[in-house]
Amino acid sequence: MLTPRRALAVACVILTLFLLLRNTHTSEPAAVPTNANSPKPTGSYSDNKRIQETAPEPATGADAPKAVSSGTSTAVDHDGHVALAKKLRPQVPIGDLKAQPLRKALQYTFPYDSEGKFPAYIWQTWKYTPAQGEFGEDFRPAEASWSELHPSFVHEVITDSVASHLIRLFYAALPEIQEAYEALPEPVLKADFFRYLILLARGGIYTDIDTTALKSAVEWVPAEVPRNTYGLVIGIEADPDRPDWHDWYSRRIQFCQWTIQAKPGHPVLVDIVASITEETLRRKRAGILNKKAIKSIVEFTGPAIWTDAIFKFFNNPEFFDMATSKGNITWQQFTGIKQAKKVGDVIVLPITAFSPGVGQMGAGEVDDPQAMVQHAFEGSWKPESERHIGG
Repeated sequence: MLTPRRALAVACVILTLFLLLRNTHTSEPAAVPTNANSPKPTGSYSDNKRIQETAPEPATGADAPKAVSSGTSTAVDHDGHVALAKKLRPQVPIGDLKAQPLRKALQYTFPYDSEGKFPAYIWQTWKYTPAQGEFGEDFRPAEASWSELHPSFVHEVITDSVASHLIRLFYAALPEIQEAYEALPEPVLKADFFRYLILLARGGIYTDIDTTALKSAVEWVPAEVPRNTYGLVIGIEADPDRPDWHDWYSRRIQFCQWTIQAKPGHPVLVDIVASITEETLRRKRAGILNKKAIKSIVEFTGPAIWTDAIFKFFNNPEFFDMATSKGNITWQQFTGIKQAKKVGDVIVLPITAFSPGVGQMGAGEVDDPQAMVQHAFEGSWKPESERHIGG
């Protein structure tokens, strides 16, 4: 039987438990001191060693002085360029997308995340797939090398007809892209354009059918460069240090586009896709989009316009704080380089990486430790006398 005295005792016990539980949930846990120089549990030995040897950072807390934030995070590359932080883009309704300028529409359709992973795709184009008997036996070892060194990647050899279907699928909301692609009068122009289009939409690696993988893409960039700090990997095709270089190449430093690795939506890809589309449609409407009027494939869709797009990005105030720059980035920052160079979120590999064995311009041999991809320079679309000129 519950007497008044027992009831009072039970009430006191319940009230005490309630107060204890309330204090447990409202009091903040004591701060645990952390060592900013502790090794990362998932870091490599060299990463952890470097962290341990770095001077400890100043303590932070309520009493520590706070840095004044400018609202823009930055990252300095090897040439003093400061990359601006990526900006959050507002949502745009599908119906309003067509009203946007082409570059804006491409940015919204294929948003870029520099901190994301490189997609595990390998894209190649050719007249036939390896499953068809017409696929050249000379290409089989080169094509197979990419699958052998990248067993977990999706590896696709895209034919012309399949390429058209993919463009219609990925660029369904951008009919001007489809129109420009279908209007190009030469297969090589479409092949050039397709590599930019597929990388912009899906990312991964594009590489020509006559290239051989010498090392896995995981080894292309030095391990000490975090993969979440870059979104485009390119190599130097030509670095002709000779007075008559313009007789052989289109640019003093020329970046190759037979092998490119990219994360989808990269700004360089947005710009080159927009530039080719706008020029193609301009020529089409003017009635000058034909084989005779297009005097240089290299300039129209090839390594010349690709190189221009990259330098344009390097010196674009939308992506870099030019006030901190020592000047425009030009070919002079890349001539003769022997190690990978990082500018913003772009990695530029030395000429040996994608052009080993050419026997000139300082390129090493195919067995050089820096050789990553070998290009056979088939250039089946060119006259025999020009197959080694301009890529």
